[in-house]
Amino acid sequence: MEDIDKQHILRRYREEKERGVLFFPDIIFKDVVVAFGIFCLLIGLAAMVGVPSEPPADPFDTSYVPRPEWYFLFLFEMLKFFPGEIEFIGTFVIPAAAVIALFLLPFFDRRPTRHPLRRPLASGIMSAVVLAMLGLTIRAAVTTPPQPETFGTTYEERLTAGEELYATVCAECHQPEGEGGEVKGVEGLEGRVLDPINSRDFLYTRTDETIYNIIEYGQPDLGMPPFGMANGGELTRQQIDAIVTFIRSWDDRIVVEKPPDTIPALAEGEIPDYETHVRPIFNRFCIACHRPGKAKNNYVMTDYESVMTTGDHAPNVIGGDLSCNLVRMLYREEIEAGGPMPPTRPLDPKKLEVIVRWVEAGALPARTPEQERQTRGMTSPIATPTP
Repeated sequence: MEDIDKQHILRRYREEKERGVLFFPDIIFKDVVVAFGIFCLLIGLAAMVGVPSEPPADPFDTSYVPRPEWYFLFLFEMLKFFPGEIEFIGTFVIPAAAVIALFLLPFFDRRPTRHPLRRPLASGIMSAVVLAMLGLTIRAAVTTPPQPETFGTTYEERLTAGEELYATVCAECHQPEGEGGEVKGVEGLEGRVLDPINSRDFLYTRTDETIYNIIEYGQPDLGMPPFGMANGGELTRQQIDAIVTFIRSWDDRIVVEKPPDTIPALAEGEIPDYETHVRPIFNRFCIACHRPGKAKNNYVMTDYESVMTTGDHAPNVIGGDLSCNLVRMLYREEIEAGGPMPPTRPLDPKKLEVIVRWVEAGALPARTPEQERQTRGMTSPIATPTP
């Protein structure tokens, strides 16, 4: 350091010391202003950006991707460079050396000047450290697998997800609307008559916790297996909560604004398509018995390709042919491909009309541009198929 610099620094030091700054109220006032500014910033971020809520932790959910908060990402990303036996270097040696260096900084760096350009070595080292932390953070954010999609943060999300899950795992025995009745086609329960679970007798006398426990642990003596993952089932806690929310929505004491029906109504002259009109009906009334791993007659109805091509008597759907297997079984016929579907009771006439008009129009996955133009003015009469 040049002598002139030392003299300038000493002169400034004496001037500041003579003028003086009181700890109270001067320094305290500055601290209060800065703290209040940070507080307002945090309130603004919380109000405008918000914090994404997550469902409660489920130790049995192996799909969850654990990750630290963003300000620790660089430390965890650094561990990837020290695998196996040398992991202690990333977990202990480097962090400890950085902390010790900060403690010793006042002892080995005693230069009075503080301008970054006059301290090229210190500025360069600190810049390299900051850039390394930033790079590791970005690398961690890019390479970390995305969190699996969750639901359950709002009532509407739980209700929608619960409806889909109920149709998949519950409707086969308890029926799509929880009306119960005779069980057909379920091994071990064939012919058993189940009480309705959408009735006041069930909903008024059982709490949400009770319904949750029935699904979680099952009722083996009554033929119901456990569905919770902790007990060998297939459902996570979030999924069981969603099913409970859907079942509780049948309770006439619940006064909430329910989301619109997932099965849209068919407008006059509208040509139905698979994705918009037909798939929601299959999801609610069919996939409980026709899904991968549990497909009666090897007929899977979870997607368009499977609906059109799978099954022991494929094809069950033929575009433009109202005497195809699916339509005949929906009309309650007993044929070689199977019996009346759904097995317990006829499908609602309006929903049956949607499927019939879809088959009649060609059973396409989506409307063609020409059909889209004709949708508003076209009326498709329902023809009764000939056995």
